[in-house]
Amino acid sequence: MNKQLAIPVSLPTGSIDAYIGAAYQLPMLTAEEEHDLAVRLRDNNDLEAARIMVMSHVRFVIRIARGYSGYGLALPDLIQEGTVGLMKAVRRFNPDMGVRLVSFAVHWIKSEIHEFVLRNWRIVKVATTKAQRKLFFNLRSAKKRLGWFSQEEVEGVAKDLGVKPETVLEMESRLAGQDMAFDLQECSDEERPVAPASFLPDMRMEPSAQLEQADSSSHEQALLYTALDDLDDRSKAILQARWLSEEKATLHELADRYGVSAERIRQIEKNAMNKIKAQLIA
Repeated sequence: MNKQLAIPVSLPTGSIDAYIGAAYQLPMLTAEEEHDLAVRLRDNNDLEAARIMVMSHVRFVIRIARGYSGYGLALPDLIQEGTVGLMKAVRRFNPDMGVRLVSFAVHWIKSEIHEFVLRNWRIVKVATTKAQRKLFFNLRSAKKRLGWFSQEEVEGVAKDLGVKPETVLEMESRLAGQDMAFDLQECSDEERPVAPASFLPDMRMEPSAQLEQADSSSHEQALLYTALDDLDDRSKAILQARWLSEEKATLHELADRYGVSAERIRQIEKNAMNKIKAQLIA
């Protein structure tokens, strides 16, 4: 088979345009060639035959993936997921069924793309049941006008897709919604939406929370005083002058007081702080 030499091992990955261009340059398989490759894969687990079948149908994956560009997801990601579906189809393809691989694989390609879209279209998954999944990919094309459905349109869509009218209304509401950050940034606009975090109760004034905070502060303060008592007198005095006094002393002032360099004062301060931290986290 000459196509084994004509089909490269991989496609270029540096650019999506180069990838698509290379994919459309790959030769198509005839029905006889496709059948022979499928038999080799089924009977001998020939992975080279599977590779040729996949590579020769990548252009079909690209064509399907482009149909889902309206969901705001990157085309390379859609092509990648569709290719996974194609590989699953190649593994399950039966050459004795009398159908071409392209007809058999369309279900597997779309299934993988559908799962990817549902997982990544919104932060919160909008379709979980079988009926909701069916509506998600058909509701846009079923709309006959902008805005909300009329009751007649709701019932028509429900009948066409075999779902309940309540499910149509619920899915339309989900599709119309937008993702919202849990804690919105400060904004002067009075009409901005309220962040979900604003609905949480403030537990800081609860007696149990205040008691816990007071107990924690008391414990940390006791640990700090204990750590300070374990320092030598000079280190303790330097820390008090640098951090605990209202008028904090500079390194040069302490250097003149103790007759050492400012760098030595900095080293003593750093060593004392490290000892205190070690005791606090022990």
